Amino acid sequence: MKILILGAGSAGSSVASALASEENEITVIDYKPELLAILKAKFDIVTVAGNAAHPRILEQAGVQTADIVIAVTDRDETNMLACLIISKLYQRPKTIARVRAIDYLKHPKLFDANGIPVDIVISPEQIVMESIRNLIEFPGVLHVSNFADGLVRLFSVKVVADGFLIGKKIKELSQRLSDGKIRIVAIFRQGKPQIVNGQSVIQVDDEVFFVVPSKDMRRVLKALHKLGSPIKRIIIAGGGHVGKRLALALEKDYQVKIIEKNAERAHKIANELSNTLVLLGDCTNESLLLDESIESTDLFCSVTELDGINIIASSLAKSLGARKSICLLNQGSYVKLLPSTGIDVAVLPNQETLGSILKHVRHGDVAQVNSLCGGTAEAIEAIAHKHNGQQSVVGKSVQEIEFPAGIVLGALIRHRQIISIHHDTVFEEGDHVVMFAIDKKMVVNIENFFQTI
Repeated sequence: MKILILGAGSAGSSVASALASEENEITVIDYKPELLAILKAKFDIVTVAGNAAHPRILEQAGVQTADIVIAVTDRDETNMLACLIISKLYQRPKTIARVRAIDYLKHPKLFDANGIPVDIVISPEQIVMESIRNLIEFPGVLHVSNFADGLVRLFSVKVVADGFLIGKKIKELSQRLSDGKIRIVAIFRQGKPQIVNGQSVIQVDDEVFFVVPSKDMRRVLKALHKLGSPIKRIIIAGGGHVGKRLALALEKDYQVKIIEKNAERAHKIANELSNTLVLLGDCTNESLLLDESIESTDLFCSVTELDGINIIASSLAKSLGARKSICLLNQGSYVKLLPSTGIDVAVLPNQETLGSILKHVRHGDVAQVNSLCGGTAEAIEAIAHKHNGQQSVVGKSVQEIEFPAGIVLGALIRHRQIISIHHDTVFEEGDHVVMFAIDKKMVVNIENFFQTI
């Protein structure tokens, strides 16, 4: 596939990194040559320096023959204008545009059939907000994502010393959780995937991934002794796009405070939030945190635009007594710094956003993708179809499908009903199948089985 990426910032770099190793032809446009040079040194891609919304630059990058254009520059206006120009001047490839500002997104007519011609609009702030809200709803987990329109959830937990999971075999846990609809799909040990089978033994510090019916998630967490105490009091560090969205989503159900350093921004969001206390100050100021009773705060969530500030503020808040801390990190490599900080969970915007892009790039009928474990693994929801001359799962039982060992079936949804998965379960036309690939290189096997023609 020929893919044109507009923008070489953190989002564009993440997309290029994910797709360049999958036999795609990648071209990246950015007006900063230094960012392009970094990308070109890492990956076998083509780069073009210039304004991504100028026809001449788009043509130089080969927009006429591109299959898909992913517009993720740091300006919403550039992304939307580029998609408009592509629609008007060229044989139109599919377009994906990142749009961050709520002011645009709250007017759906802007992107309808008579509006700005963008095929798929993605909002990283919205995606990140939903990810954090899931973590607040289920305080004992590291990650939560939804599949099959919310019928199924994928979640992961960290195994602690003396915890319930320690030393348990997968078979033993499966018997305890019963019914075949609750499945352990992956174990990562020191960042490396382990083969999952009935005899696999869970160890301290493992990250264990489960797929469960959404209605059963609280019951499962309770059985695993991972259902944390409810969260009531929340402090958000940073009143930018993410912080404001998060406060809007939470202020009706929680006691929310925002700490914002910029006076103009603080006054602006204070006027837009109806039940959130906005504080003007520095989120890394110990005195301020103590004045705001950090020791009785259930969650401190640092979502400023600076990773360093997020790490410092979240770590400080945890050391001062906050029950739980969440830290937003644009640079995934910084996750390695967290074990000694006390920070509970890192949310990676680029990884969260990547899944919403990948589902439009993947071959086959793919309904949902989540990029996980720093982008090394993927969870995919694909739809089964019967087709001629190619592999298909339709009409075959689970034991007949020759999936590699690193692809684990998580859930089967048929007519919006979750079906228990056993070795003799037969796939039917239109089944939605949720799978976990411990290495994204294995995704091609899933694509082959779930082609549409």
